[in-house]
Amino acid sequence: MSSVGIIGDIDTVSGFRLGGVKKSAVVNNTEEAIEALDKFLEEDVSIIIITQVLANEMREHINRKIGSNVLPMIIEIPDKDGSSEGSSDQMADLIKRVIGVEMVK
Repeated sequence: MSSVGIIGDIDTVSGFRLGGVKKSAVVNNTEEAIEALDKFLEEDVSIIIITQVLANEMREHINRKIGSNVLPMIIEIPDKDGSSEGSSDQMADLIKRVIGVEMVK
């Protein structure tokens, strides 16, 4: 059975909890975010939503754990302060992970 999890600050996580997401982790730093991601991976969460700032801080860990696997799908969202500079095009990254080809504009 697939499930959705959210990792982020208290405001972001609270919003998703109100929307019905049951698996959640409020984190205050990168180390806590890494622990939460690893826990979600052990629980076979199939969609993990994480704030862009945290994802950028733990990019190497995400790439090492997820690699070229299609699932779990990592979805990066802006946090309460907005989107981060240098965030990657998520759809292009997803396509590259799924079919192994980079889409060029």
